[in-house]
Amino acid sequence: MVFTEIQAVQFRNLCPEAVPVNKRQVFLIGSNGQGKTNFLEAIYTLCYGSSFRSAQMRELAQHGQKAFRLSGKYLGEDGLLHSLVLEFQDTKRKVLLDGREIKDRKELIYNIPCIVFSHDDIAFVRGEPEQRRRFFDQTMSMYDPLFFDDMRRYRGLLKQRNLAIKEGRQSLLGLYDIQLAKYGLAIQGEREKAVAEFDQIFPEMYRKVSNSDLNIHLEYQGSWGSFSTEDEIVDYLEGTRQRDLNMQTTTSGIHRDRFNITVDEGLFSQIGSTGQLRLASLILRTAQMDFFHKKSGKQPLILVDDVLLELDLPKREMFLSLMQGYSQAFFTFLPQEHYFASLAGEDALLYDVREGRFCRHEG
Repeated sequence: MVFTEIQAVQFRNLCPEAVPVNKRQVFLIGSNGQGKTNFLEAIYTLCYGSSFRSAQMRELAQHGQKAFRLSGKYLGEDGLLHSLVLEFQDTKRKVLLDGREIKDRKELIYNIPCIVFSHDDIAFVRGEPEQRRRFFDQTMSMYDPLFFDDMRRYRGLLKQRNLAIKEGRQSLLGLYDIQLAKYGLAIQGEREKAVAEFDQIFPEMYRKVSNSDLNIHLEYQGSWGSFSTEDEIVDYLEGTRQRDLNMQTTTSGIHRDRFNITVDEGLFSQIGSTGQLRLASLILRTAQMDFFHKKSGKQPLILVDDVLLELDLPKREMFLSLMQGYSQAFFTFLPQEHYFASLAGEDALLYDVREGRFCRHEG
C-alpha cells in the first residue's frame, strides 16, 4: 500500500495544494513549526479517522475555521488506485472510500495499517499504565478484528456499569458482571499471548541497537490474572461490589491491567536513563512493525517524526536496519540533519517544507 497523493484543506497550517507522494520513501525537511508534523498527522488521520496528537477533531481545523477536508489517493494491495476522503464539519466526521461512506471506523483501521514514531512515545515506557495498555491494545487491534470488537464491547459495558454504580442502580450490576467477565476473560487471554510473542521480538531488538546485554523484558499483569473462568470473575466482582460502590467506579478488570518493562525484575522506568528510555520507546514501535507483519503478513505505512536526531550514528544505523519492513515511509528532518541524504534511496521524494508549503528539495 502506497499513497500517491495527499491533500489537506483547512487542516492545521497546511496549504491546500495536492502533494505528490508516489514513492516508497518521502522526506520532509524544514525547521520547527513549518508543517512537517502536521502533514504526518494528516496522513494518520486519514488512515485512522483520528489524530495521534489531539483527541478533539475540531482542534485540527485551521485557526478561525470549524471544518477541514483530507483526501488521499493510494495504490492498494489489489494493484488498483483508490481514493480516501475524510471530511469534518459541524462536529461530524465523514469518511469516504472510493466514494462509499464508511460507517464503522473499524473498516478504516484495517484498510491502511499505519504506525507513527514520535517524541511522545516515551510515555509508553515511563508514563502511566494507561499509556502502555493503549499501545498494546492498538497493536493487537491492528491485526485482530475480534479483539477490537471485544474491547469495544467491554468499554461500553464498563461505562454502563460505572453509570449504574453512580446512579445507585445496584440491581443491574449482576447482569453487567456476567458480560464484563465474558469479554474481559477473552481480552485477558489474548493479551497474555500477545505479550509473550512480543517479548520474543522486543528484547533482542533493544540489545542489538543499544549494543548491550541488558536483561530487558515485557511483563503482563492481569487484574483478573488469578482467575481462569467467567464464574470466578463474577464471584470476585460480587465480593468486591461494596468497594466499587465506595469508590464509585469498577475497581478491577482488564481496564486496570499493567504492562511492565522490566530489567532484572525491576521496573525499567525507574532504573533506565532518559536515553535508554527514549531508545526503548523507539524499539517498541519497531517491534510493533515486526509483530504486525508476523501476525498479518502485511507491511505497515510508517510515519517517523524527528526522532532520529536523538540517536548517535551507530545506534541510528542499527535502528534503521531493523525498520525496513514498511510499505511506505514518511520521515521528517530538521535542515541541519544533513545525514537524511544518505538515507534516501534513488527513487525517494525530498520536500522542503516552509509555512505549510511543499517544494522539491534542491541539492
